[in-house]
Amino acid sequence: EPRLFSFNAPQGACPACDGLGTQVFFDPELVVPDDRLSLREGVIAPWSRTQTPSPYYMQTLEAIARHYKANMGTAWKDLPAKVRDAVLHGTGGDAINFVYDDGLRRYETKKPFEGVIPNLDRRWKDTDSAWVREELERYQNNAPCLACQGYRLKPEALSVKIAGLHVGEVCEMSIRKSDTWFAELEPKLNAKQREIAVRILKEIRERLRFLNDVGLEYLTLSRNSGTLSGGESQRIRLASQIGSGLTGVLYVLDEPSIGLHQRDNARLLETLKRLRDLGNTVIVVEHDEDAIRLADYVVDMGPGAGVHGGTVVAEGPLDRILQNPKSLTGQYLTGFRQVPLPNVRRKADMKRAIRVVRASGNNLKDVTAEFPLGTLTCITGVSGGGKSTLVIDTLYKATARKLNGARENPAPHAKIEGLENLDKVIDIDQSPIGRTPRSNP
Repeated sequence: EPRLFSFNAPQGACPACDGLGTQVFFDPELVVPDDRLSLREGVIAPWSRTQTPSPYYMQTLEAIARHYKANMGTAWKDLPAKVRDAVLHGTGGDAINFVYDDGLRRYETKKPFEGVIPNLDRRWKDTDSAWVREELERYQNNAPCLACQGYRLKPEALSVKIAGLHVGEVCEMSIRKSDTWFAELEPKLNAKQREIAVRILKEIRERLRFLNDVGLEYLTLSRNSGTLSGGESQRIRLASQIGSGLTGVLYVLDEPSIGLHQRDNARLLETLKRLRDLGNTVIVVEHDEDAIRLADYVVDMGPGAGVHGGTVVAEGPLDRILQNPKSLTGQYLTGFRQVPLPNVRRKADMKRAIRVVRASGNNLKDVTAEFPLGTLTCITGVSGGGKSTLVIDTLYKATARKLNGARENPAPHAKIEGLENLDKVIDIDQSPIGRTPRSNP
């Protein structure tokens, strides 16, 4: 039944992760965010949240250090692997002599140590306090579910294969690859399967073609919609509208070219033309030259911004805009006005630079990149080229974790060099300015 292949239905969802594809775990990198600190200096973050760490926790760590003949003042990264493993994951069968002294009583016991991470896990499961649970969740991270490998479906659903692949593997392909895969699928089916699949394949291939046409061929079908940029979300909605084949509809688009490389712009404009040719009206708010030149009718608003705007400066076919001396848009389109290139650019001093080494998140292929400090640096490239993964998911998150003590989980990379030249990092994104989305500037 169709619902067997849906992770939103109990009949199809993986029972281990309830169809989420991920499971939470206590992340050693969040428990020990700064490996330059020692046990005495509070390297175990959940055990040193207050200004004066708990004597109980400190005496526990002293007992473990004593047992393994380690120094409490040694930086975490310089401690032997056996000691670090014993602190985080427990001593196994090794019994430790613990001595606890609170100034009033002295108490001794000998037993194995359960480990910081099992201790956090046990407290998180056992507590009835929402505050304690929230506090402990600061040190949790997500990992793919071990039962379904992140595919979200039951083993029964993943056992059904077409041309050697199950539904999860097909969804992990890029849209370009899956379009090719579906195109080559029909000859691999027998006569009965072909009879069943003919209309389904037609629908699937049409939808994939629309996604290809709006420049989203690099996305995978299993990509979480929360991780898409605004431009990608808008183009997916566009593709679904073309797919619906409606006519007599008024479509209003607010700057659909935002975030698009010029290479992809032509494909977006072709999509808009196709919507128009189906018998619809398309109104686009846009600054993009290609979109203005392609339009059947242009309305130029202005002449300035804010109190200086609010009037229609020119309207009509493009020629009328170009001939109107009042139209700023027309002056730039004819080349009468131009944005000059700067004569002098600041020289990049590569002696003071940040170096990201072997970043491999999402599409990145073991990239090593240098960013000079004290300059304005622009990261550019086609949609899906890996710009955000390199700068936001890798560089920003790793730097925020190191400099700001943030609980960010950066994309995979070997290391980041040159952070000693900085004291903090600030990400200016598109989230609301104030505490609520209704705040004032």
